[in-house]
Amino acid sequence: MTFLPIVERELRVAARQRSSFWLRIAAALATVVVAAHFLVLNALAGRMPFSLGAALFTTLTWMSFAAAVSAGIFFTSDCLSEEKREGTLGLLFLTDLRGYDVVLGKLLATSVRTLYALLATFPVLALALLMGGVSGGEFWARVLALANGLFFSLAAGLFVSSVSRDAHKAIAGTILVLVLFVGLLPLADGWRSAHRGGGFAPALSYASPGFNCYAAGGLRSGPFWASLAVTHALGWVFLALASLWTPHAWQQKAEAATAKGRWRYRWRYGGAQGRAARRRRLLDQNPVLWLVSRERWQGVAMRVLLLGVLGLLAWLLWSESANQALLLLAVGLMGLIGLLLQLWMASQASRFFVEARRNRALELLLASPLSVQEILAGQWRALRRLFSLPILLVLALQVVVGVLRTETMFTLGPAGAGPVISFAGKIGFGAVGAVTTLADLIALGWVGMWMGLTSRNANFATLKTFVFVQIIPWFALSFVSGILMAALAFRGVLAFGGGTSAAWVSWFPLVSVVVTGLLTWAKDAGLALWARRKLHTQFRELAARSVTPVRVPPPPPRPRPAGPPPVIASPV
Repeated sequence: MTFLPIVERELRVAARQRSSFWLRIAAALATVVVAAHFLVLNALAGRMPFSLGAALFTTLTWMSFAAAVSAGIFFTSDCLSEEKREGTLGLLFLTDLRGYDVVLGKLLATSVRTLYALLATFPVLALALLMGGVSGGEFWARVLALANGLFFSLAAGLFVSSVSRDAHKAIAGTILVLVLFVGLLPLADGWRSAHRGGGFAPALSYASPGFNCYAAGGLRSGPFWASLAVTHALGWVFLALASLWTPHAWQQKAEAATAKGRWRYRWRYGGAQGRAARRRRLLDQNPVLWLVSRERWQGVAMRVLLLGVLGLLAWLLWSESANQALLLLAVGLMGLIGLLLQLWMASQASRFFVEARRNRALELLLASPLSVQEILAGQWRALRRLFSLPILLVLALQVVVGVLRTETMFTLGPAGAGPVISFAGKIGFGAVGAVTTLADLIALGWVGMWMGLTSRNANFATLKTFVFVQIIPWFALSFVSGILMAALAFRGVLAFGGGTSAAWVSWFPLVSVVVTGLLTWAKDAGLALWARRKLHTQFRELAARSVTPVRVPPPPPRPRPAGPPPVIASPV
Protein backbone atom coordinates (compact mmCIF):
# COMPACT_ATOMS: atom_id res chain seq x y z
CA MET A 1 0.00 0.00 0.00
CA THR A 2 1.23 3.54 -0.77
CA PHE A 3 2.34 5.46 2.30
CA LEU A 4 -0.16 8.26 3.08
CA PRO A 5 -2.33 7.77 -0.04
CA ILE A 6 -4.74 10.58 0.89
CA VAL A 7 -1.80 12.98 1.11
CA GLU A 8 -0.65 12.09 -2.40
CA ARG A 9 -4.13 12.42 -3.88
CA GLU A 10 -4.93 15.71 -2.13
CA LEU A 11 -1.60 17.22 -3.15
CA ARG A 12 -2.21 16.33 -6.80
CA VAL A 13 -5.69 17.86 -6.69
CA ALA A 14 -4.67 21.01 -4.81
CA ALA A 15 -1.65 21.67 -7.04
CA ARG A 16 -3.91 21.73 -10.12
CA GLN A 17 -6.51 24.12 -8.71
CA ARG A 18 -6.67 27.61 -10.15
CA SER A 19 -7.02 29.10 -6.68
CA SER A 20 -3.52 27.86 -5.79
CA PHE A 21 -2.12 29.94 -8.65
CA TRP A 22 -4.23 33.06 -8.15
CA LEU A 23 -3.76 33.16 -4.37
CA ARG A 24 0.00 33.15 -4.84
CA ILE A 25 -0.25 35.98 -7.38
CA ALA A 26 -2.54 37.98 -5.08
CA ALA A 27 -0.20 37.62 -2.10
CA ALA A 28 2.84 38.73 -4.07
CA LEU A 29 0.92 41.62 -5.61
CA ALA A 30 -0.33 42.79 -2.20
CA THR A 31 3.16 42.90 -0.73
CA VAL A 32 4.51 44.71 -3.79
CA VAL A 33 1.74 47.32 -3.53
CA VAL A 34 2.45 47.89 0.17
CA ALA A 35 6.18 48.19 -0.46
CA ALA A 36 5.65 50.62 -3.36
CA HIS A 37 3.22 52.68 -1.28
CA PHE A 38 5.70 52.78 1.58
CA LEU A 39 8.55 53.92 -0.66
CA VAL A 40 6.48 56.57 -2.44
CA LEU A 41 5.28 58.16 0.80
CA ASN A 42 8.75 58.25 2.30
CA ALA A 43 10.22 59.61 -0.94
CA LEU A 44 7.72 62.48 -0.75
CA ALA A 45 8.80 63.04 2.84
CA GLY A 46 12.45 63.28 1.73
CA ARG A 47 13.71 60.13 3.45
CA MET A 48 16.33 57.94 1.80
CA PRO A 49 15.63 54.24 1.00
CA PHE A 50 18.43 52.92 3.23
CA SER A 51 16.60 54.29 6.30
CA LEU A 52 13.36 52.48 5.45
CA GLY A 53 14.47 48.84 5.48
CA ALA A 54 13.58 48.05 9.09
CA ALA A 55 10.21 49.87 8.99
CA LEU A 56 9.18 48.23 5.70
CA PHE A 57 10.32 44.81 6.93
CA THR A 58 8.30 45.13 10.15
CA THR A 59 5.18 46.28 8.31
CA LEU A 60 5.27 43.46 5.75
CA THR A 61 6.11 40.87 8.42
CA TRP A 62 3.10 41.64 10.59
CA MET A 63 0.78 41.81 7.59
CA SER A 64 2.01 38.38 6.49
CA PHE A 65 1.63 37.08 10.03
CA ALA A 66 -2.00 38.24 10.22
CA ALA A 67 -2.75 36.46 6.94
CA ALA A 68 -0.93 33.28 8.04
CA VAL A 69 -2.68 33.08 11.43
CA SER A 70 -6.13 33.60 9.88
CA ALA A 71 -5.60 30.72 7.41
CA GLY A 72 -6.97 28.15 9.85
CA ILE A 73 -10.26 30.05 10.15
CA PHE A 74 -11.04 29.95 6.46
CA PHE A 75 -9.27 26.82 5.16
CA THR A 76 -9.25 24.07 7.81
CA SER A 77 -11.93 24.94 10.37
CA ASP A 78 -14.68 23.28 8.29
CA CYS A 79 -12.79 20.71 6.19
CA LEU A 80 -13.58 17.68 8.41
CA SER A 81 -16.93 18.90 9.73
CA GLU A 82 -18.14 19.41 6.14
CA GLU A 83 -17.26 15.78 5.37
CA LYS A 84 -19.31 14.73 8.41
CA ARG A 85 -22.35 16.70 7.29
CA GLU A 86 -22.14 15.31 3.76
CA GLY A 87 -21.67 11.73 5.03
CA THR A 88 -18.49 11.12 3.00
CA LEU A 89 -16.00 10.88 5.86
CA GLY A 90 -17.18 7.42 6.86
CA LEU A 91 -16.51 6.07 3.38
CA LEU A 92 -12.79 6.62 3.91
CA PHE A 93 -12.79 4.53 7.08
CA LEU A 94 -14.39 1.57 5.32
CA THR A 95 -10.88 0.96 4.00
CA ASP A 96 -7.72 0.36 6.03
CA LEU A 97 -7.01 4.10 6.30
CA ARG A 98 -6.13 5.56 9.67
CA GLY A 99 -7.04 8.85 11.24
CA TYR A 100 -3.63 10.38 10.58
CA ASP A 101 -4.01 9.56 6.86
CA VAL A 102 -7.15 11.68 6.61
CA VAL A 103 -5.92 14.48 8.88
CA LEU A 104 -2.54 14.85 7.18
CA GLY A 105 -4.21 14.68 3.77
CA LYS A 106 -6.54 17.53 4.69
CA LEU A 107 -3.66 19.49 6.22
CA LEU A 108 -1.49 19.29 3.12
CA ALA A 109 -4.42 19.89 0.75
CA THR A 110 -5.30 23.13 2.52
CA SER A 111 -1.70 24.18 3.17
CA VAL A 112 -0.62 24.08 -0.49
CA ARG A 113 -2.45 27.30 -1.38
CA THR A 114 -1.56 29.12 1.82
CA LEU A 115 2.06 27.99 1.72
CA TYR A 116 2.40 29.12 -1.89
CA ALA A 117 0.99 32.51 -0.93
CA LEU A 118 3.37 32.82 2.04
CA LEU A 119 6.37 31.85 -0.07
CA ALA A 120 5.42 34.52 -2.61
CA THR A 121 5.89 37.23 0.03
CA PHE A 122 9.43 36.24 1.00
CA PRO A 123 11.21 37.86 -2.01
CA VAL A 124 9.58 41.20 -1.16
CA LEU A 125 10.71 40.80 2.45
CA ALA A 126 14.22 40.16 1.13
CA LEU A 127 14.11 43.54 -0.62
CA ALA A 128 13.88 45.16 2.81
CA LEU A 129 16.91 43.08 3.79
CA LEU A 130 18.86 44.51 0.85
CA MET A 131 17.82 48.07 1.76
CA GLY A 132 19.55 47.82 5.12
CA GLY A 133 18.54 47.97 8.74
CA VAL A 134 17.69 44.25 8.89
CA SER A 135 20.18 41.48 9.58
CA GLY A 136 20.19 38.13 7.85
CA GLY A 137 19.51 36.31 11.10
CA GLU A 138 16.45 38.46 11.79
CA PHE A 139 15.14 37.82 8.26
CA TRP A 140 15.36 34.04 8.58
CA ALA A 141 13.96 34.15 12.12
CA ARG A 142 10.90 36.03 10.90
CA VAL A 143 10.52 33.55 8.02
CA LEU A 144 10.57 30.67 10.53
CA ALA A 145 8.03 32.48 12.73
CA LEU A 146 5.66 33.06 9.78
CA ALA A 147 5.84 29.44 8.65
CA ASN A 148 5.33 28.25 12.23
CA GLY A 149 2.34 30.56 12.67
CA LEU A 150 0.77 29.16 9.49
CA PHE A 151 1.30 25.58 10.69
CA PHE A 152 -0.15 26.37 14.13
CA SER A 153 -3.25 28.01 12.65
CA LEU A 154 -3.98 25.17 10.21
CA ALA A 155 -3.46 22.54 12.93
CA ALA A 156 -5.77 24.38 15.35
CA GLY A 157 -8.45 24.61 12.65
CA LEU A 158 -8.18 20.86 11.96
CA PHE A 159 -8.56 20.04 15.65
CA VAL A 160 -11.68 22.19 16.02
CA SER A 161 -13.10 20.75 12.79
CA SER A 162 -12.60 17.20 14.05
CA VAL A 163 -14.79 17.82 17.11
CA SER A 164 -17.43 19.92 15.31
CA ARG A 165 -20.21 19.23 12.87
CA ASP A 166 -21.74 22.67 12.34
CA ALA A 167 -19.80 25.08 10.12
CA HIS A 168 -20.62 28.18 12.15
CA LYS A 169 -19.51 26.57 15.41
CA ALA A 170 -16.33 25.30 13.79
CA ILE A 171 -15.43 28.80 12.62
CA ALA A 172 -16.27 30.32 16.01
CA GLY A 173 -14.28 27.65 17.85
CA THR A 174 -11.21 28.19 15.67
CA ILE A 175 -11.41 31.95 16.21
CA LEU A 176 -11.59 31.45 19.98
CA VAL A 177 -8.60 29.09 20.00
CA LEU A 178 -6.49 31.46 17.90
CA VAL A 179 -7.52 34.51 19.91
CA LEU A 180 -6.62 32.69 23.12
CA PHE A 181 -3.15 31.63 22.00
CA VAL A 182 -2.21 34.55 19.76
CA GLY A 183 -3.63 37.49 21.71
CA LEU A 184 -4.90 36.70 25.19
CA LEU A 185 -1.82 34.90 26.51
CA PRO A 186 0.53 37.85 25.78
CA LEU A 187 -2.12 40.25 27.10
CA ALA A 188 -2.26 38.27 30.35
CA ASP A 189 1.52 38.56 30.71
CA GLY A 190 1.29 42.27 29.89
CA TRP A 191 -1.39 42.77 32.55
CA ARG A 192 0.74 40.95 35.13
CA SER A 193 3.87 42.93 34.21
CA ALA A 194 2.00 46.26 34.30
CA HIS A 195 0.72 45.60 37.81
CA ARG A 196 4.15 44.56 39.02
CA GLY A 197 5.65 47.71 37.56
CA GLY A 198 8.56 46.03 35.76
CA GLY A 199 9.26 45.18 32.14
CA PHE A 200 7.43 42.58 30.11
CA ALA A 201 8.20 39.11 31.50
CA PRO A 202 6.93 36.29 29.24
CA ALA A 203 5.47 33.20 30.83
CA LEU A 204 2.25 32.18 29.08
CA SER A 205 3.47 34.02 25.98
CA TYR A 206 5.81 31.16 25.07
CA ALA A 207 2.75 29.33 23.73
CA SER A 208 1.74 32.28 21.53
CA PRO A 209 2.69 32.45 17.82
CA GLY A 210 2.27 36.22 18.05
CA PHE A 211 4.94 36.48 20.74
CA ASN A 212 7.14 34.14 18.69
CA CYS A 213 6.96 36.52 15.72
CA TYR A 214 7.69 39.46 18.00
CA ALA A 215 10.64 37.72 19.65
CA ALA A 216 12.15 36.97 16.23
CA GLY A 217 13.46 40.55 16.28
CA GLY A 218 15.90 39.53 19.04
CA LEU A 219 17.23 36.33 17.56
CA ARG A 220 20.15 36.04 19.95
CA SER A 221 17.90 35.92 22.98
CA GLY A 222 16.39 32.71 24.27
CA PRO A 223 12.64 33.54 24.13
CA PHE A 224 12.46 33.16 20.34
CA TRP A 225 13.76 29.60 20.19
CA ALA A 226 11.82 28.52 23.28
CA SER A 227 8.59 30.01 21.92
CA LEU A 228 9.23 28.44 18.50
CA ALA A 229 9.64 25.00 20.08
CA VAL A 230 6.55 25.34 22.29
CA THR A 231 4.20 26.61 19.57
CA HIS A 232 5.44 24.05 17.04
CA ALA A 233 4.91 21.25 19.57
CA LEU A 234 1.38 22.56 20.26
CA GLY A 235 0.63 22.35 16.53
CA TRP A 236 1.60 18.67 16.49
CA VAL A 237 -0.49 18.11 19.62
CA PHE A 238 -3.52 19.54 17.78
CA LEU A 239 -2.85 17.23 14.82
CA ALA A 240 -2.45 14.19 17.09
CA LEU A 241 -5.73 14.94 18.88
CA ALA A 242 -7.51 15.39 15.54
CA SER A 243 -6.08 12.07 14.28
CA LEU A 244 -7.27 10.25 17.39
CA TRP A 245 -10.75 11.81 17.41
CA THR A 246 -11.67 11.73 13.69
CA PRO A 247 -12.20 7.92 13.35
CA HIS A 248 -14.65 8.01 16.29
CA ALA A 249 -16.55 11.19 15.41
CA TRP A 250 -17.69 10.62 11.82
CA GLN A 251 -20.78 8.53 12.61
CA GLN A 252 -24.19 10.20 12.58
CA LYS A 253 -25.40 9.18 16.00
CA ALA A 254 -29.12 9.09 16.74
CA GLU A 255 -29.17 11.15 19.92
CA ALA A 256 -32.62 12.65 19.58
CA ALA A 257 -34.15 10.16 22.03
CA THR A 258 -31.25 10.15 24.52
CA ALA A 259 -30.79 12.48 27.45
CA LYS A 260 -27.59 13.85 25.93
CA GLY A 261 -29.33 14.53 22.64
CA ARG A 262 -32.24 16.26 24.35
CA TRP A 263 -29.84 18.43 26.37
CA ARG A 264 -27.99 19.48 23.24
CA TYR A 265 -31.25 20.27 21.47
CA ARG A 266 -32.43 22.41 24.39
CA TRP A 267 -29.09 24.20 24.52
CA ARG A 268 -29.25 24.97 20.80
CA TYR A 269 -32.94 25.85 20.42
CA GLY A 270 -34.23 26.33 23.97
CA GLY A 271 -37.02 24.60 25.84
CA ALA A 272 -40.42 23.69 24.42
CA GLN A 273 -42.19 26.73 25.88
CA GLY A 274 -39.44 29.10 24.76
CA ARG A 275 -39.50 27.66 21.23
CA ALA A 276 -43.26 27.99 21.02
CA ALA A 277 -43.23 31.58 22.29
CA ARG A 278 -40.46 32.55 19.88
CA ARG A 279 -42.27 30.89 16.99
CA ARG A 280 -45.52 32.72 17.75
CA ARG A 281 -43.72 36.04 18.12
CA LEU A 282 -41.45 35.87 15.06
CA LEU A 283 -43.27 33.66 12.57
CA ASP A 284 -46.16 36.10 12.19
CA GLN A 285 -43.71 38.93 11.51
CA ASN A 286 -41.56 37.16 8.93
CA PRO A 287 -40.85 33.41 8.40
CA VAL A 288 -37.21 34.10 7.48
CA LEU A 289 -36.78 36.09 10.69
CA TRP A 290 -37.96 33.05 12.65
CA LEU A 291 -35.72 30.63 10.69
CA VAL A 292 -32.58 32.70 11.24
CA SER A 293 -33.34 33.38 14.92
CA ARG A 294 -34.15 29.82 16.01
CA GLU A 295 -30.77 28.99 17.56
CA ARG A 296 -30.43 30.22 21.12
CA TRP A 297 -26.68 29.77 21.58
CA GLN A 298 -25.93 32.76 19.38
CA GLY A 299 -27.81 35.02 21.76
CA VAL A 300 -25.92 33.51 24.70
CA ALA A 301 -22.61 34.17 22.93
CA MET A 302 -23.71 37.75 22.26
CA ARG A 303 -24.49 38.23 25.96
CA VAL A 304 -20.99 37.03 26.82
CA LEU A 305 -19.58 39.53 24.32
CA LEU A 306 -21.73 42.28 25.85
CA LEU A 307 -20.41 41.53 29.32
CA GLY A 308 -16.86 41.64 27.99
CA VAL A 309 -17.43 45.01 26.30
CA LEU A 310 -19.07 46.47 29.41
CA GLY A 311 -16.24 45.22 31.59
CA LEU A 312 -13.66 46.69 29.21
CA LEU A 313 -15.50 50.02 29.14
CA ALA A 314 -15.65 50.20 32.95
CA TRP A 315 -11.99 49.20 33.25
CA LEU A 316 -10.96 51.80 30.69
CA LEU A 317 -12.79 54.62 32.45
CA TRP A 318 -11.41 53.56 35.83
CA SER A 319 -7.78 52.92 34.95
CA GLU A 320 -6.94 55.49 32.27
CA SER A 321 -5.95 58.27 34.62
CA ALA A 322 -3.74 55.92 36.65
CA ASN A 323 -1.71 54.16 33.96
CA GLN A 324 -1.32 54.99 30.27
CA ALA A 325 -0.03 51.45 29.62
CA LEU A 326 -3.45 50.11 30.57
CA LEU A 327 -4.99 52.50 28.06
CA LEU A 328 -2.83 51.06 25.28
CA LEU A 329 -3.81 47.56 26.41
CA ALA A 330 -7.49 48.54 26.32
CA VAL A 331 -7.09 49.97 22.81
CA GLY A 332 -5.67 46.63 21.68
CA LEU A 333 -8.56 44.74 23.27
CA MET A 334 -11.05 47.09 21.64
CA GLY A 335 -9.50 46.44 18.23
CA LEU A 336 -9.70 42.69 18.87
CA ILE A 337 -13.38 42.93 19.85
CA GLY A 338 -14.12 45.00 16.75
CA LEU A 339 -12.39 42.45 14.51
CA LEU A 340 -14.31 39.57 16.09
CA LEU A 341 -17.58 41.44 15.62
CA GLN A 342 -16.81 42.04 11.93
CA LEU A 343 -15.92 38.38 11.36
CA TRP A 344 -19.09 37.31 13.15
CA MET A 345 -21.20 39.65 11.04
CA ALA A 346 -19.66 38.33 7.80
CA SER A 347 -20.14 34.72 8.89
CA GLN A 348 -23.70 35.15 10.16
CA ALA A 349 -24.84 37.15 7.12
CA SER A 350 -23.63 34.51 4.67
CA ARG A 351 -24.54 31.45 6.70
CA PHE A 352 -28.32 31.34 6.21
CA PHE A 353 -28.35 31.13 2.40
CA VAL A 354 -25.50 28.56 2.38
CA GLU A 355 -27.37 26.26 4.76
CA ALA A 356 -30.73 26.93 3.10
CA ARG A 357 -29.33 25.62 -0.19
CA ARG A 358 -27.89 22.54 1.50
CA ASN A 359 -31.05 21.51 3.41
CA ARG A 360 -33.47 22.56 0.61
CA ALA A 361 -35.08 25.31 2.70
CA LEU A 362 -34.34 27.79 -0.08
CA GLU A 363 -36.49 25.72 -2.44
CA LEU A 364 -39.40 25.98 -0.02
CA LEU A 365 -38.94 29.74 0.29
CA LEU A 366 -39.05 30.10 -3.50
CA ALA A 367 -42.27 28.08 -3.60
CA SER A 368 -43.88 30.21 -0.87
CA PRO A 369 -45.78 33.47 -1.52
CA LEU A 370 -42.91 35.45 0.03
CA SER A 371 -41.36 38.03 -2.24
CA VAL A 372 -37.64 38.63 -2.60
CA GLN A 373 -37.96 41.85 -0.61
CA GLU A 374 -39.63 39.99 2.27
CA ILE A 375 -36.97 37.26 2.30
CA LEU A 376 -34.13 39.78 2.38
CA ALA A 377 -35.95 41.93 4.93
CA GLY A 378 -36.35 38.93 7.24
CA GLN A 379 -32.65 38.09 7.01
CA TRP A 380 -31.66 41.70 7.67
CA ARG A 381 -34.08 42.02 10.62
CA ALA A 382 -32.55 38.89 12.14
CA LEU A 383 -29.09 40.42 11.84
CA ARG A 384 -30.27 43.63 13.50
CA ARG A 385 -31.97 41.65 16.26
CA LEU A 386 -28.75 39.76 16.98
CA PHE A 387 -26.16 42.52 16.59
CA SER A 388 -27.89 45.77 17.58
CA LEU A 389 -26.97 45.90 21.26
CA PRO A 390 -23.35 44.67 20.85
CA ILE A 391 -22.80 47.17 18.05
CA LEU A 392 -24.11 50.05 20.17
CA LEU A 393 -21.82 49.14 23.05
CA VAL A 394 -18.78 48.72 20.79
CA LEU A 395 -19.49 52.09 19.17
CA ALA A 396 -19.78 53.74 22.59
CA LEU A 397 -16.47 52.15 23.58
CA GLN A 398 -14.85 53.48 20.41
CA VAL A 399 -16.09 57.00 21.14
CA VAL A 400 -14.63 56.86 24.67
CA VAL A 401 -11.31 55.52 23.39
CA GLY A 402 -11.27 58.17 20.66
CA VAL A 403 -11.71 60.93 23.25
CA LEU A 404 -8.90 59.55 25.39
CA ARG A 405 -6.61 59.07 22.40
CA THR A 406 -7.29 62.64 21.29
CA GLU A 407 -6.25 63.97 24.68
CA THR A 408 -3.08 61.87 24.62
CA MET A 409 -2.30 62.69 20.99
CA PHE A 410 -2.44 66.45 21.38
CA THR A 411 -0.95 66.50 24.88
CA LEU A 412 2.20 64.83 23.55
CA GLY A 413 2.50 67.29 20.65
CA PRO A 414 4.74 70.36 20.56
CA ALA A 415 4.00 72.78 23.36
CA GLY A 416 1.94 75.69 22.16
CA ALA A 417 1.72 74.33 18.62
CA GLY A 418 -1.16 71.92 18.98
CA PRO A 419 -4.74 72.79 18.13
CA VAL A 420 -7.22 73.72 20.82
CA ILE A 421 -9.99 71.11 20.66
CA SER A 422 -13.12 71.37 22.75
CA PHE A 423 -14.82 68.42 24.41
CA ALA A 424 -17.39 68.31 21.59
CA GLY A 425 -14.54 68.19 19.08
CA LYS A 426 -12.97 65.26 20.94
CA ILE A 427 -16.29 63.42 20.87
CA GLY A 428 -16.51 64.11 17.13
CA PHE A 429 -13.00 62.74 16.69
CA GLY A 430 -14.05 59.53 18.43
CA ALA A 431 -17.35 59.42 16.53
CA VAL A 432 -15.50 59.25 13.20
CA GLY A 433 -14.09 55.84 14.12
CA ALA A 434 -17.46 54.67 15.46
CA VAL A 435 -19.32 55.65 12.28
CA THR A 436 -16.61 53.95 10.22
CA THR A 437 -17.12 50.72 12.16
CA LEU A 438 -20.89 50.95 11.70
CA ALA A 439 -20.50 51.48 7.94
CA ASP A 440 -18.15 48.49 7.73
CA LEU A 441 -20.66 46.26 9.53
CA ILE A 442 -23.51 47.32 7.24
CA ALA A 443 -21.41 46.62 4.16
CA LEU A 444 -20.33 43.26 5.60
CA GLY A 445 -23.99 42.35 6.16
CA TRP A 446 -25.16 43.07 2.61
CA VAL A 447 -22.10 41.65 0.86
CA GLY A 448 -22.18 38.61 3.15
CA MET A 449 -25.76 37.86 2.09
CA TRP A 450 -24.72 38.05 -1.56
CA MET A 451 -21.65 35.83 -1.02
CA GLY A 452 -23.75 33.30 0.85
CA LEU A 453 -26.04 33.06 -2.16
CA THR A 454 -23.15 32.53 -4.59
CA SER A 455 -20.68 30.39 -2.54
CA ARG A 456 -20.57 26.67 -1.95
CA ASN A 457 -19.83 26.72 1.80
CA ALA A 458 -19.86 29.11 4.73
CA ASN A 459 -16.07 29.33 5.08
CA PHE A 460 -15.45 30.58 1.57
CA ALA A 461 -18.45 32.90 1.78
CA THR A 462 -17.03 34.47 4.96
CA LEU A 463 -13.54 34.67 3.45
CA LYS A 464 -14.74 36.34 0.25
CA THR A 465 -16.91 38.77 2.21
CA PHE A 466 -14.05 39.87 4.44
CA VAL A 467 -11.56 40.05 1.57
CA PHE A 468 -13.79 42.13 -0.72
CA VAL A 469 -15.12 44.46 1.99
CA GLN A 470 -12.08 44.93 4.24
CA ILE A 471 -8.78 43.64 2.87
CA ILE A 472 -8.74 44.68 -0.80
CA PRO A 473 -10.29 48.12 -0.14
CA TRP A 474 -7.79 48.61 2.68
CA PHE A 475 -4.88 48.42 0.24
CA ALA A 476 -6.54 50.85 -2.16
CA LEU A 477 -7.68 53.29 0.53
CA SER A 478 -4.31 53.23 2.25
CA PHE A 479 -2.58 54.13 -1.00
CA VAL A 480 -5.06 56.89 -1.89
CA SER A 481 -5.25 58.38 1.61
CA GLY A 482 -1.48 58.21 1.97
CA ILE A 483 -0.92 60.11 -1.26
CA LEU A 484 -3.56 62.70 -0.29
CA MET A 485 -2.08 63.20 3.15
CA ALA A 486 1.43 63.50 1.73
CA ALA A 487 0.23 66.19 -0.68
CA LEU A 488 -1.66 68.00 2.10
CA ALA A 489 1.37 67.80 4.38
CA PHE A 490 3.60 69.28 1.68
CA ARG A 491 1.20 72.13 1.06
CA GLY A 492 0.68 72.63 4.79
CA VAL A 493 4.38 73.01 5.45
CA LEU A 494 4.68 75.51 2.62
CA ALA A 495 1.65 77.44 3.89
CA PHE A 496 2.77 77.62 7.51
CA GLY A 497 6.44 78.20 6.73
CA GLY A 498 9.45 76.54 8.27
CA GLY A 499 9.16 78.28 11.61
CA THR A 500 5.55 77.31 12.36
CA SER A 501 5.34 73.97 10.56
CA ALA A 502 4.91 72.21 13.93
CA ALA A 503 1.31 73.48 13.99
CA TRP A 504 0.56 71.49 10.85
CA VAL A 505 2.29 68.44 12.32
CA SER A 506 -0.03 68.58 15.34
CA TRP A 507 -3.10 68.95 13.12
CA PHE A 508 -1.97 66.08 10.88
CA PRO A 509 -3.50 63.13 12.92
CA LEU A 510 -6.94 64.76 13.02
CA VAL A 511 -6.96 65.49 9.28
CA SER A 512 -5.69 61.97 8.53
CA VAL A 513 -8.54 60.35 10.51
CA VAL A 514 -11.16 62.51 8.80
CA VAL A 515 -9.83 61.85 5.26
CA THR A 516 -9.56 58.11 5.88
CA GLY A 517 -13.06 58.06 7.38
CA LEU A 518 -14.61 59.82 4.40
CA LEU A 519 -12.97 57.42 1.94
CA THR A 520 -14.08 54.41 4.01
CA TRP A 521 -17.68 55.65 4.17
CA ALA A 522 -17.76 56.06 0.40
CA LYS A 523 -16.37 52.55 -0.05
CA ASP A 524 -18.87 50.95 2.34
CA ALA A 525 -21.82 52.81 0.80
CA GLY A 526 -20.82 51.70 -2.70
CA LEU A 527 -20.38 48.04 -1.71
CA ALA A 528 -23.64 47.92 0.29
CA LEU A 529 -25.66 49.46 -2.55
CA TRP A 530 -24.03 47.14 -5.11
CA ALA A 531 -24.79 43.99 -3.07
CA ARG A 532 -28.33 45.16 -2.30
CA ARG A 533 -29.06 45.78 -5.98
CA LYS A 534 -27.62 42.39 -6.93
CA LEU A 535 -29.74 40.62 -4.32
CA HIS A 536 -32.97 42.33 -5.37
CA THR A 537 -32.46 41.76 -9.10
CA GLN A 538 -30.80 38.31 -9.28
CA PHE A 539 -31.93 36.52 -6.12
CA ARG A 540 -34.61 34.31 -7.64
CA GLU A 541 -32.48 33.38 -10.63
CA LEU A 542 -29.42 32.37 -8.58
CA ALA A 543 -31.51 30.61 -5.94
CA ALA A 544 -33.34 28.55 -8.56
CA ARG A 545 -30.06 27.71 -10.28
CA SER A 546 -28.53 26.49 -7.01
CA VAL A 547 -31.54 24.26 -6.32
CA THR A 548 -31.81 22.85 -9.83
CA PRO A 549 -28.47 23.34 -11.58
CA VAL A 550 -28.68 24.20 -15.25
CA ARG A 551 -27.67 21.20 -17.31
CA VAL A 552 -26.13 21.97 -20.65
CA PRO A 553 -27.34 19.41 -23.19
CA PRO A 554 -24.57 17.54 -24.97
CA PRO A 555 -23.90 18.60 -28.53
CA PRO A 556 -25.58 16.55 -31.25
CA PRO A 557 -23.45 13.81 -32.76
CA ARG A 558 -21.54 14.77 -35.82
CA PRO A 559 -22.70 13.20 -39.07
CA ARG A 560 -20.37 10.60 -40.39
CA PRO A 561 -18.41 11.69 -43.44
CA ALA A 562 -19.74 10.28 -46.66
CA GLY A 563 -17.45 7.58 -48.01
CA PRO A 564 -16.98 6.45 -51.59
CA PRO A 565 -20.02 4.92 -53.25
CA PRO A 566 -20.25 1.20 -52.83
CA VAL A 567 -19.01 -0.89 -55.72
CA ILE A 568 -21.74 -3.14 -57.08
CA ALA A 569 -20.44 -6.26 -58.71
CA SER A 570 -21.76 -6.85 -62.22
CA PRO A 571 -23.67 -10.08 -62.75
CA VAL A 572 -21.73 -12.84 -64.41
